Amino acid sequence: MTAVAEGPVSRLGRSHRKPLLQSEQAQGLALISPTLLYALILLVAPIAVVIAYSFWTQDYLTIDRTVTLEQYRIALTEPIYRDLLLRSLFVSLSVSFITVALAYPIAYYISFHGGRHKALWLFLITIPFWTSYLLRVMSWKVILGYNGVLNSGLMGLGIIDEPSTALLYNTSAVVITLTHAWAAFAILPIFVSLEKVDRTLIEAATDLGDGPIRSFLRVTLPLSLPGVISALLIVMIPTVGDYVTPKLVGGKDGVMIATAIEAQFKRGANWPLGAALSVVTMTVVTMMALAIVFVIRQAGRRAR
Repeated sequence: MTAVAEGPVSRLGRSHRKPLLQSEQAQGLALISPTLLYALILLVAPIAVVIAYSFWTQDYLTIDRTVTLEQYRIALTEPIYRDLLLRSLFVSLSVSFITVALAYPIAYYISFHGGRHKALWLFLITIPFWTSYLLRVMSWKVILGYNGVLNSGLMGLGIIDEPSTALLYNTSAVVITLTHAWAAFAILPIFVSLEKVDRTLIEAATDLGDGPIRSFLRVTLPLSLPGVISALLIVMIPTVGDYVTPKLVGGKDGVMIATAIEAQFKRGANWPLGAALSVVTMTVVTMMALAIVFVIRQAGRRAR
């Protein structure tokens, strides 16, 4: 049998062929594998356990692993859980849009008028967040309380004759507290998005006859929408499941779905129902987040 001689191209290709472990793909997988494993263990695994529990039933301390949709039926049909979920969504959306509406002017001023003091402005914004979240919530309890700062100030100005009880232990107190608590998390992504806006585009719009408002609506705002979307999602997703703030400043009128979930896992001793409430909440929040992203992107395209 005659041996086939290797050509120069074949020898060159074989000489440059790297072993699998030395390829860029393998090295990239080796770099991300610890992080991926960490995420799977601490994120995906707990969610999988919660989903599994939501299809089971519990009788005091006994778990029946027979697959059933009974917990989802209770979570979706019981008026108390439906009302708590709707209230949580209302509070979350209110906090998100109010926070972004207040954060955008601040981020815009820092980006376009901060000059060489931008870093100082950002530093000052983050200072309140050096303290404990619990301490910041308690400070709002002091401000909004019956004998708090706001009531004392209104009485001192003669606006009211006696302290008002309508400032604390209601949904409004939860919205105010959460808006302050998540303000910096909305300012920073919007600021980063505004920093990426090409200033020459704004100058071109001005040269073509657009005024400040029109150029903002046609150029600055559409280009900064990624930051707005990020800020909305960063604020909305955690506030739906917030537990501490409604517990401290919400009272019975400010209770949210997280309180019901906590009650099922503790006092109610019904882990499957608590898991089902968690899964329903996660699903609704995911659908709502996708809807917000779609609507804002469509609005941005029309504005362009």
